Amino acid sequence: MLIFNLLFITQAAMAVPSPILFFFFFFLFLVKLALSDNIQFIFQGFKGNSIENLSLNGASVITSTGAIRLTNYSKNLIGRAFYSSPLHMFKTHSQNASSFSTTFVFVIVPLDPQIGGGHGLAFTLAPTQQLPGARFENYLGLLGPENNGNFSNHVFAVEFDTATGLWVNDIDGNHVGIDINSMNSTVSKAASYYANQTHPIEPLKLESGMPIQAWIEYDGTQKIVNVTISPLFVPKPSRPLLSAPVDLSHILKETMFAGFSSATGKLAGSHYILGWSFRMNGVAPPLNPSQLPSLPRPKISEKIRKEGIGIGAVCSATTLVLLVIVVFISLYYLQRLKYKDVLEEWELQCSHRFPYRDLFKATKGFKDSEILGSGGFGCVYKGVLPATQEEVAVKKISHNSRQGIREFIMEIASLGRMRHKHLVHLHGWCKHKDELLLVYDFMPNGSLGDILFNHKKSGILSWEQRFSILKGVASALLYLHEEWEQVVVHRDVKANNVLLDADMSPRLGDFGLARLYDHGKEACTTHIVGTLGYMAPELSRTGKATTHCDVFSYGALLLEVACGRPPIDLNATSNQPLLSEWVSECWAAGCIVEAADPKLENNYVVEEMELVMKLGLICCQKMPEARPTMRQVTCYLDGSDLLPSDICPEYLNVYGNKLFADSRPSSMGFGGGFSGISCGTMGGGVISSGSLEGGRY
Repeated sequence: MLIFNLLFITQAAMAVPSPILFFFFFFLFLVKLALSDNIQFIFQGFKGNSIENLSLNGASVITSTGAIRLTNYSKNLIGRAFYSSPLHMFKTHSQNASSFSTTFVFVIVPLDPQIGGGHGLAFTLAPTQQLPGARFENYLGLLGPENNGNFSNHVFAVEFDTATGLWVNDIDGNHVGIDINSMNSTVSKAASYYANQTHPIEPLKLESGMPIQAWIEYDGTQKIVNVTISPLFVPKPSRPLLSAPVDLSHILKETMFAGFSSATGKLAGSHYILGWSFRMNGVAPPLNPSQLPSLPRPKISEKIRKEGIGIGAVCSATTLVLLVIVVFISLYYLQRLKYKDVLEEWELQCSHRFPYRDLFKATKGFKDSEILGSGGFGCVYKGVLPATQEEVAVKKISHNSRQGIREFIMEIASLGRMRHKHLVHLHGWCKHKDELLLVYDFMPNGSLGDILFNHKKSGILSWEQRFSILKGVASALLYLHEEWEQVVVHRDVKANNVLLDADMSPRLGDFGLARLYDHGKEACTTHIVGTLGYMAPELSRTGKATTHCDVFSYGALLLEVACGRPPIDLNATSNQPLLSEWVSECWAAGCIVEAADPKLENNYVVEEMELVMKLGLICCQKMPEARPTMRQVTCYLDGSDLLPSDICPEYLNVYGNKLFADSRPSSMGFGGGFSGISCGTMGGGVISSGSLEGGRY
């Protein structure tokens, strides 16, 4: 207001003669100097028109309560607040910096009270409000590593530091220091105050979240800086915390900006200024604590306050929530009991056992949409093991009695150790109540039988593919019969148990009927099981499953793959011959390749086709001793050995051949009779007339 009055007087004086006008302007100049030498201001909070005299930059904001928040809880921030007008730091014609006095109230709230925050704030006199090159962390937004300690900085500061510096020399993480052109303090002490002259010094935590008042006084005559701090409602101590001889005459410029700077780093906290007063060449006006804005609350307190608003609703819903929890816990344990495995002692001795719960999860609860195939022995489901995310096939077999289940599982667990590239790997097993679950590799292309007789699904197999598949199955049977630690009789070799992987490579599967015995020993009598057309005739007499039985089944598979017909077609007329009879008759007539699958359209190697058909008939001979071993079969197929040239179909006692019809029983009534056994004469054995759709595992 005084300045406006002076301007008004100036306008009125324009009509006055020039000598008088000169003395008048000289008088105004002296008044201006007097005003600049004794400038003072006071902020009892920062609201209304008073904030027009403030300049904020960086992260600084004015809060709704009227406090300056220099930084928030974010990391690597800088926030500053300056008095917008520059201060004249020297009296007229004086070489000494003027005295000044300031007092302010600040609050530092760490992000986590248990860990602490950073990095503090500082009162400063600086030549500019922007401070180029300044960095965060312990540089407090005042200086940086490039200019720290430079005489050209012209920066005076009093720091209130809450973190030990990595690049500056700090005495501890809770101190007050006087800084001259450098963040390495000229003098510093741990934050504390003197209650009175005789009382011991009291420690004071800067980041306590409580308001702290600070007084900074510079005596331009004595050239001494005094710094004093205390809690807000404690009177100013008569003894300063820091008192150091400092001559600011060589540090300060003619005009300087007064204000505050704060920074965070990896440690973070909120830094507030609640009130501030300043005076040149005199004592700063005192602050009235009752007029300061409300104290900022720590973050955790704000959270508790918000939670407290809804405490009534929470209490009223507690009973319902507890009831829901009890219900869910009950259902959870009932579900666990439902799928809990009750193991007998002998089961613990068998390896490769899967928990039922894992298989239930893998197959989506044995959902119908996951079924790969089904038949007389059970269903096969596609599954994904929860632990490894590996795709598997899970075969579910239902047993109505416990007879032999222990021996069965022991053998299945033993088979899990087999490794051959043309065998479906048996990962393991599980017994749950009256169900047996077998876990195999998942074969994406299904079974050989499905492709042979449902070629619309995946196309017609070429002869090269068929011949390669037959050699692969022969290699797998050789491994089972001779190369593994025990003799393994598969007992169910057929097209539907030959599975094809993604590369159409064969894998012999379904070891649910397999039997094991030691090398050099005889096979034990067992139940008669198998599939019509693939079962060796001697099984009805001896009940013993030997490697000769597998050779017979493989011979039927050779004829089936070459001719594209099943060994026995249950849907055919009574006059249609069995597959082995038909191929034998074609051989006898000198035109064996006429039995080849017409879907091949003569696209095959004639020598290989003849070899497969003749070898199939040789393997299907009635007498087991007359059949070749699987080692001999593999030698014939890979060309390392040749079939005897003197073999004629008339001399082969082929099972089902009309040339030997007088030696066959004819109880089944198939065309020409079937030298076999009826389904009702197996003495409790199990015969399958088909196989699982889509392949058996």
